[in-house]
Amino acid sequence: MEQPDLSYVDEVLNRYKGHKGTLITVLQQVQAHKGYLEKEALERVARSMGVPTARIYGVVTFYAQFRLTPVGKHLIRVCHGTACHVQNADGLTEAVEGELGLKTGETTPDMLFTVESVACLGCCSLAPVIMVGEKVYGKLSTDKVRKVIKEYKKMEKEVVQ
Repeated sequence: MEQPDLSYVDEVLNRYKGHKGTLITVLQQVQAHKGYLEKEALERVARSMGVPTARIYGVVTFYAQFRLTPVGKHLIRVCHGTACHVQNADGLTEAVEGELGLKTGETTPDMLFTVESVACLGCCSLAPVIMVGEKVYGKLSTDKVRKVIKEYKKMEKEVVQ
């Protein structure tokens, strides 16, 4: 089996070589390359930084920002903070899941969409809110959130054609 190209990991590690307390920063920058942390990348970080692989996995599984599996091109985060919760965040989640045919935490087979539930997006005055990538959509109803998802699906169909 061919080994993955980990040159991007080496670049990050070289940037922080000799600096103490940089494990989380290194992991964030390594993840930024592919959107998730490959097993081989984690092993390379562990060896290079002299940290047990088990500790690396402990950090990665503790912090919600880290992923061990690939995410879709469009990461959809549904806010379930208090303001969004009382404004029907559960209904938005059901609408997004229904529109995409998946459950929260899953990715569509075509790798275009991943849905996540998050504790807070910090946009309480716009509740209820979702984010698609870095774009915020607020004051949503279930119909409006379906329309947002349909727009992304339409855009992806146009890219293919």
